[in-house]
This record gives sequence, structure tokens and C-alpha cells, in this order.
Amino acid sequence: MNLNAEQDKNAVAVIRGLIMDGTRKANSGHPGGAMSSTDMAYILFKYYLKTDPGDSQWLNRDRFVLSAGHESMLLYSLLHLQGYLPMEELKHFRQWGSLTPGHPEHGLTPGVDATTGPLGQGVGMAVGMAVAEAALADQMGKDVIDHYTYVLAGDGDLQEPVALGAAANAGHFGLGKLILFYDKNNAQISGSTSRADSTKINKVFKGFGWQVLEIDGHDHVQISLAIEQAQEEKNKPTIIIGHTVMAKGAATVEGDFHTHGSPLPPEEIAATKEKNGLPADKDFYVPEAVYDYFHSQHKEQKKAVNAWNAIVKEKSEADTDFAKKYQAILSNSLTPNLKLPEFKPGEKMATRASFGKTLAYFAQQTNVILGGSADLEPSNNTKAYADVSGEFTRDDHSGRNLSFAVREFPMATILNGIALHGGFRPFGATFLVFSDYAKPAMRLSALMGLPVLYTFTHDSFYVGEDGPTHEPIEQFAGLRSLPGLYVFRPAEARETAALMQLAFAINDKPVAFGFTRQGVPTLGVENVEEKAKKGAYIVSGNENEKPDIILIASGSEVHLALAAAKRISGKKVRVVSMPCMELFDEQPQEYKESVLPPDVKYRVSIEAASTFGWGKYVADGWSFGMDHFGASAPAGVLEKEFGFTPENIARLVEERYPGK
Repeated sequence: MNLNAEQDKNAVAVIRGLIMDGTRKANSGHPGGAMSSTDMAYILFKYYLKTDPGDSQWLNRDRFVLSAGHESMLLYSLLHLQGYLPMEELKHFRQWGSLTPGHPEHGLTPGVDATTGPLGQGVGMAVGMAVAEAALADQMGKDVIDHYTYVLAGDGDLQEPVALGAAANAGHFGLGKLILFYDKNNAQISGSTSRADSTKINKVFKGFGWQVLEIDGHDHVQISLAIEQAQEEKNKPTIIIGHTVMAKGAATVEGDFHTHGSPLPPEEIAATKEKNGLPADKDFYVPEAVYDYFHSQHKEQKKAVNAWNAIVKEKSEADTDFAKKYQAILSNSLTPNLKLPEFKPGEKMATRASFGKTLAYFAQQTNVILGGSADLEPSNNTKAYADVSGEFTRDDHSGRNLSFAVREFPMATILNGIALHGGFRPFGATFLVFSDYAKPAMRLSALMGLPVLYTFTHDSFYVGEDGPTHEPIEQFAGLRSLPGLYVFRPAEARETAALMQLAFAINDKPVAFGFTRQGVPTLGVENVEEKAKKGAYIVSGNENEKPDIILIASGSEVHLALAAAKRISGKKVRVVSMPCMELFDEQPQEYKESVLPPDVKYRVSIEAASTFGWGKYVADGWSFGMDHFGASAPAGVLEKEFGFTPENIARLVEERYPGK
């Protein structure tokens, strides 16, 4: 690449000036790391990043993830130079209503490809984007999908194990179009990284199967050559370890870890600007020459986009299936009409089994489902899906099953990256108790409104002999507390299939499922497929008659409630299945009152999990659940010891009936 040393030096100085001014005006932010990363990020954006100057969401653009999200003023400055962000937004960094929040937010700021901030997760999301690029290129052609995924990470990112787990997956998958910049400035908020860490990242990543390049992260020629060498490596992802200096270019505080999390003082900023050839008395200074130089590649970029559009148009006119898929990707409507498998009433089947059957059935209808399991395939019934979809490997990107190994958190970040890239509906599977490992990434799924499907099996103490370490108690309550996440706990096979169909049709929210290990009978409720999608519905009891008692349950406990209702004499008992609180809460008030009449105050919730969160549904009644840990014993023994029997539930309901 033909670099222009003088103009590049000036542009880098201007970017560092914007970083200092933005954080100083906000009196908040992280200038030090952003200044140390500036050289690598600038060379990438100016010379190598493939974008559409008029469309920050162009499908075939290179993806860029700022995993070190605290360096956001660096990204915002580059997006400003690209033309995606006006200067006023930089001046309102970290302020109410601005497009420049403290950490980058996807969906808010043009050009931000992922919401980052929680360290390490950006690396995983970049891995997911690279997986999606490879898989989508296989389906649509490399003349349509052919881009790189870049990620910029710092010391803190690679200290988080989630980044290393995702990197191990990337090496195993041989993602040659994934390039990680590691800004190794050896400083963090608490001081030098040497106080706490002595990991040899170069050796670690080599062991993961990555190409490892080490450079002076401030030398533009070395940066350029490293990017080109990374692009030439087709079979391995590349980490470019850039040895840098915290707060590079600062007048007196270069290398000072205090600059990591605190704006520089005004006098230091002025001295730094003067040192770097900028006017010391001008804030947010960008000369026209820098704009012109940065935009000099826009004409060629637009020419490349137009050529790409011509290819897409030609393929769309020649291939109806291609055209439909392309439009579905653009509209994020990938799986609207999935047909349901049939399940016979009375057939006994664990919901994990009906999930597995449904997933495999869906996979036979579409090639947009992409995901897998954190090991446990035989246990969580994803094996049939894997057999139908084939394995995604370093040598074959046509497969749609991803073997993540025992890496729940990395798996979840990779799923987020797949969803962010577009073209697929990602899912991941493990046991419900291990949702705790995935929770930070699930939080980002919800924050970004990503259609990621999380499937968790072994959803209660009925796990049995594995004991309290594997018996989830508080997990449903924790997941239900997460804004923007649907939590589905189906009672049987038809509910399972219907809710999975709905989950794959939801385009703006993640969904978490809880599935049983133990068998449950398929209900004979009429039109259950549509009723379940309302979040709660009447399973037994005359819907036109006011009940005396309402038993509300989810999952396997719906069957327990039905059995208990038969043992309650002298009272009209209604049983309600509530597979999803969030869906039910969204229904019209008239429907909600038809299921839970407001004048029926004696209601009892039944769930083999924490009772936390059920209070808003039981009115003057009470909740029966598990507000203690489980134990190791056969499931049949545990249900008796914990009181989850029809006889015990019926007795308690009758004993506590008001006015008795």
C-alpha cells in the first residue's frame, strides 16, 4: 500500500485531538487506550476497510468490532471522518440523546457493528461474524459475500477468558478472514498489566491455530504490511500484536496508566496539541485537508459497491431463490413460514426431545438456522439437527452445526455475532443451570434486540441424581428479569413446536427456552398451537364459568396442576398453562382478564423453580416452588421429598382456601 507519511501523521494527530477534546468536554471517558490504538485503527480505516460511503449497513462491508469499547471516542472520530457522524455528535459525547454514548451501541450509531463495553465479548462477536461470512458465502457465492471481519482489542479484553474461548473456536474453524488487532500497551486502570498478568499471548494464540504477527503498533509501514500478510493467510485467523504506548503522543503523560480512565487536564491537552502540530487553542479541530484525504478513497469504494450491486441484480434476475434469500436478509425476515411437526395427544415425550425433533424438522425446511451445542448434543437433543445440517468445519463451510465444545459464554457471544452479521437465525444449547455462564452475552442480545435462540434443557430438580450443582433453581427468575428477553417454558410437545415456530419468527428479541429432561404427556387441548403463543391459556375448566380457584403453572408442572385439580373437591378449578410471562403481559387486557379474571383472587402458581416473580399473577393466593437448592436422588424420590405431588398440592390448596 502506498502510504503518505506526512498526511497520515497529520490525520492521526487530528484524531488524537478529537479523542482528548471529546473526553475532556464530557469530563468522562478513556483517552489513553484510544490514543495508543489510533495508529492501527487509522491505517485500517483509511486504507483497507471496505465500506459503502453512503450506506453504513451495506451487506458486503468489512465488519469492524471495537471490543475495547471504552475507546469509543476513537471509533466515533473515525466514523466522523468516514462521513457517518456529524461533528456535533462528537461534541456531545456521553450526553443524553447523543449518538455517541460512553460505549458503542449497535442500532444507535451509524457504523457501529456491535454493542461493546463488557470486555472480551467483542472478540466473540467478531468470531461469530466471521463464521456467518464464511457460511453465507458458501450459500450465496463468494462474488456476493466476500469481506473481512476486524476486531480491535486491548489487554483487558484478552484477560477475559471469554475472548480466549472464542478465539479457540475461531482457530479450530480456520476463519482466515478474521483479523484481530491487539493493542498491547501494557497498562490498565489499576496500573501496569505486569502486576496481574504474565500470559504469553503470542504463544497462546499460536496454540489456538492462529497466525501471530508482532509489530510496532505505531509504525504505519509495519501496520500496513501486517494487514496485508493477514489478508493473505486464508486458512487461519490472524492476531496482530501491536506493541504500543498508553496515551501515545501526549506531552508529558505517555505511558501513564492514569490516562486509561480519566480525561487529560486542559493544560496537558494544549501541550499535546502543540507537540503534534495542532492549534492549541482550537477544540474539535479537523482541517479540510484531512477530510479530503480521508475521503479520497470514496470514489473507488462507491465504484466497488456499484459493481457488487450489478452482480446481485444479475443473480437475482437469473435465480428466484437467490433473490428471495437476498431480500429476506435485507428485511431480516428469514424464517416466517416454518411448518410444524405432528405430535399425538397422550404421547409421552420430554420437551427436550420434542425440541430436538422440531429443530431437525425445521432444518429440513430451511438453511438459515446456524448454531449448535456447548457439547451435550446427546443430552440436549441437538444431534438430529446436526445430522440434518452437517458440520461447519475449517474445510467445509456448508454445514450449519457448530461444535462449540464446553464454552457456554463464548458460544453466546458468537451467536450474537452471527445475528449481527445477518443471513442466519442462530441458536445455542446447553443445560439451564449453565445459562449463568452465558448470561452476560444474553444481556447484550437483549440490549441489541438480536434474534438469538437460547435453548436450555434439564430445566428443574427432575435432573435427579446429578444433584444441586446441576438442578436449576433461580435461573428462570434471573432470565425473566432481563428486559427484552422472552422466556419460554413449554408444557409439552405441541407447545414446544408452536413456541419454537414463533421464536424463529421474532426478529427483534432473543428467546430463551427451558426444556424438561423427564417425559410429559402431549395435551389434547384444541388449537394449542395458537393459544400457547399468547403466553398463557386455559388448559382445563370451563372458560365461560367463573372459577373458585386458578392454578397457574409452566412446563412440566402444568401436568402436576391438572392432576392436583382433579383431587380438589367442591370447588371449580381452572388450570392455566403459562409458558411465557412476557408474551402474556403483551396481550390485550380483555384477553388477560378472560384467562385470569380479576375477581378471582385465589390463585396458586406452581413451578419447580424459585417463586420469585410469580407474585403479580397470584393476586391474594400464593406460590409453590423451589426456594431452596435441590438434592441428589432419583427424580421420583425428589418430587415426593419436595412435595411436588398431586396429593400434596391439592391438600395445600384446600387447606389455604380463604374462609375455610
